[in-house]
Amino acid sequence: MQIKCALCCVGLMMILASGIKAALSSEVRGVVLDPNGSPMKAAQVTLSQKTSGYSQVDKTNDNGEFLFIGIASGEYVVSVEAAGFVKAEKVIRLVSGSSPEIRFQLEIVALKENVQVTPAAEQVGAETPAPTTLISKEQIRTTPGAARSGSARVITSYVPGSYMVHNILHVHGGHQVTWLVDNVPIPNTNTGVDVGTPFYINDIDYLEAQRGSYSVEYGDRTYGLFSIVPRTGLGSNRQGELALIYGNFNLTDNFISFADHTKRFAYYTSLHGFRTDYGLATPGPEVLHDKASGIGGFANLIFSPSRTNQFRFNTSFERDDYQVPNDREAQDAGIRDKAKQRDAFVFLTWVHTGGPHFVFTVSPFYHFTAGQFLGGPEDKPLVQRHERSSHYGGLHAVATAATSRHSLKVGFYGFFEHDNNFFGLRSTDDPQFDLNQRLKTDGNMEAFFVGDQYRPAEWLSITGGLRFTHFKGGLSENALDPRVGATIRLPRLNWVLHGFYGRYYQEPPLSTVSGPVLEFVETSGFAVLPLHGERDEEHQFGITIPYKGWWFDASYYNTKARNFLDHEALGASNIFFPVTIEHAHIRGVDVSLTSPRIFNRLHLSLIYARMRAEGWGGISGGLTEDAELEKSGIGVLHHTDPDVSGGRFFLDHDQRHTMTLGSFLSLPWDSYIFGELHYGSGFPNLGEEENEDTTTATHLPGHARLDLGGGKRFGKNWALTINVLNVTNGSYLLDNSPLLGGVHWVEPRQIWAEVRYSFHY
Repeated sequence: MQIKCALCCVGLMMILASGIKAALSSEVRGVVLDPNGSPMKAAQVTLSQKTSGYSQVDKTNDNGEFLFIGIASGEYVVSVEAAGFVKAEKVIRLVSGSSPEIRFQLEIVALKENVQVTPAAEQVGAETPAPTTLISKEQIRTTPGAARSGSARVITSYVPGSYMVHNILHVHGGHQVTWLVDNVPIPNTNTGVDVGTPFYINDIDYLEAQRGSYSVEYGDRTYGLFSIVPRTGLGSNRQGELALIYGNFNLTDNFISFADHTKRFAYYTSLHGFRTDYGLATPGPEVLHDKASGIGGFANLIFSPSRTNQFRFNTSFERDDYQVPNDREAQDAGIRDKAKQRDAFVFLTWVHTGGPHFVFTVSPFYHFTAGQFLGGPEDKPLVQRHERSSHYGGLHAVATAATSRHSLKVGFYGFFEHDNNFFGLRSTDDPQFDLNQRLKTDGNMEAFFVGDQYRPAEWLSITGGLRFTHFKGGLSENALDPRVGATIRLPRLNWVLHGFYGRYYQEPPLSTVSGPVLEFVETSGFAVLPLHGERDEEHQFGITIPYKGWWFDASYYNTKARNFLDHEALGASNIFFPVTIEHAHIRGVDVSLTSPRIFNRLHLSLIYARMRAEGWGGISGGLTEDAELEKSGIGVLHHTDPDVSGGRFFLDHDQRHTMTLGSFLSLPWDSYIFGELHYGSGFPNLGEEENEDTTTATHLPGHARLDLGGGKRFGKNWALTINVLNVTNGSYLLDNSPLLGGVHWVEPRQIWAEVRYSFHY
């Protein structure tokens, strides 16, 4: 039955492809006028990506209009040329779902001029209801700590409301985020349990981060959407790159890549590996039993047999091993726990261009993810073991028809999932107690969506659509989610107002606890309730203000959730299970500010977020302390504060204020320095033992950290960079939620040097 359903979905998409086709990402449209304001026919318009040799060419129609579709996120230059007129250029930053409309008014070449002079390119921002941050590979290399394996600093340094807590990335108070590669979502119902990022940072060309207000094509993971535009061989001519890192804690982190292209074929491939004596956040100021190592690789292949067809192939694998860090007491007791992660995916995308305004994409995919927790042989009183693996196979297909005013999308996203979970407990005191259980489960998710972006006027853009989702696992659920948003560009000022309302459904993990393990947790004072999908309702509005190269963006979001997904530890162990909280309410303000190059040398950036994340009601699904807990309104991991009215409590992800101030300064002789100041007001105090400083506090004390770096280029091929994290070596408790090693302290001072070499082969 499931196979028939999948074949029907594929057939439906193929039928749609005969009439319409999908945009790979976004459109760029505009009009070209002469000095009198009349449309110019047959002017040549070229769209070129700034970081590669990719380009498209179009001619304006009788109305002076041009349109490019199927464009990936990134920075582009749009240039217009016509005989007898001065060439004009504008720089655009394109993000998913945006459809900027650009107006050119050409100037006549003066008769006395013998050559044409191109004016400086004007920068145009993307207009979309979704608050979006676009990060380039150049920014990553000049962000302290961002270029290391598994680092999420590229996100926490530039995306308001993002932070790391208990080794897991959080955005807007939640950890349910969507990762996309080449615009295809990576399926993972186990989101929020993996350490680090599912990709290697040096393999990306751009990283696009959205935090709400998603179109119907994306986003059932409400709290963050991270789209990876991978590096390709386009524009490369047998070029390679080698990066070597060495630092304290015996850190090594090495990377090599190769890229080339021909007229029809392009490839990019890379390999990386790392090891360190400091892997995960420690439960105390000492770094004990904390080694980590990993290896991974990535490949991107592009084959274009004709102008109307292109095939894209992306594949990746990651293998990471961690020692679970100890405090002094656990170290002396002989505790030696380990954690392992495995991840691999294969995506194949066919892009078919059926006309000047139509594209159709079909992307079959496979994703494998696995994790292990292995208790040490000297653990007491129980030796824990937990292994999980998930296989996903599915299809992402989108069909889009674009006109001068509309961009209509119809699509399908679905996958089948097979999970294999093993849970083991062995008592060191009672040889008779040896609990082992393996559980295999299957599930599937199908989502159909239709949406349109309508531009009734040059200054107004309206988006809307419906997304229908069906999930079947331990239970069966359906959701029909409307989404609508708008942007208004104020004339002359070019300020952009944006607003959005939408609903989301997030499918739950397939399994939590059952069988003999369920009997054990019940006799231990716990109970397990069925897991339901999280249902979210969000409204958001904000403003973007460009001024002489400065960009200011502010937005307010308000998210209400039912069955809010979180995690619960089993007693004092390092094994934790998914739980859902009956209600959650998260709202806040995000602010970002970026500067142009001041005096052509100094660049500044600032992100700030103020958030309040609360829950109420009981645990509605997953592991609880007893069968009546769902009625009590108190969760084990969630601090309850009598000052919060209505029986509400702060979620453990709540941090009222977060801020990052970054800077980059270009110096003579191809050298530069960069730095960041990070501040957080403190996470909820979940510890049972409170001192006099925290007796009346609901949150841990605030904290600040300074990171610095600098570098120098030697010719065209060599570069040296130094990074220093936590310059003052400040030591403080970051959070005390009992996951992966217990409480977590700030990372110690780390210093390393990176040598980067570009070569031809």
